[in-house]
Amino acid sequence: MSEADWSAIALTLRLAGISTLLLLALCIPCAWWLAHSRSRLRPFMEAGAMLPLVLPPTVLGFYLLLAFGPHGPVGKLTASLGLPGLAFTFPGVVLASILYSLPFVLQPLLASFRAVRKEELESALLLGAGRWQRMRHIILPSCRSGVLSAACLGFAHTVGEFGVVLMIGGNIDGETRVISIALYNQVEQANYGAAHQLALMLLLFSLAALSIVYWLNARQKQSE
Repeated sequence: MSEADWSAIALTLRLAGISTLLLLALCIPCAWWLAHSRSRLRPFMEAGAMLPLVLPPTVLGFYLLLAFGPHGPVGKLTASLGLPGLAFTFPGVVLASILYSLPFVLQPLLASFRAVRKEELESALLLGAGRWQRMRHIILPSCRSGVLSAACLGFAHTVGEFGVVLMIGGNIDGETRVISIALYNQVEQANYGAAHQLALMLLLFSLAALSIVYWLNARQKQSE
């Protein structure tokens, strides 16, 4: 593989790592609220969060590109704050990846949080445990497999992104060119040997990630 391919691999791992950490920080409180809220807005909020599951990546990328552009709301906000624009930058790709991979992290967390026994939470509440103590000592330990599955799916899905990254980030070496775009470049240049190496790497990685998720799910079912 070329130096540019290794650069794309390193950038992809950095993108997936940052996106996964931010997704967990965002999705854990959101999933808890969705799992236990009785608000009438809950179905609409959940539908909005799951929209990237069915929305074509190019549609999401197009609207994000408009929003990040100099005449879009996000572009105007960053300009008014004296910050650089997000289109065709690594931070812009991170934000796009967070939105696109959101349902893949939210769904396992939702399933785990909905399975938490209310009796344990009520007992902890009666014993004086605060919200953070219940989350730290009861909810997160009992949902460990769900959290790990969410992290694994979020990381793997970000690694395989193509359409959204291409629309928001373009194809800039060292800045926005991830593995899937490097693979596309190799195919366009008829370098099928290099393309095969990148494709096989993504294939094996995806298979390993799914195997881990199914192993975690089986382990959780055995412990229930």
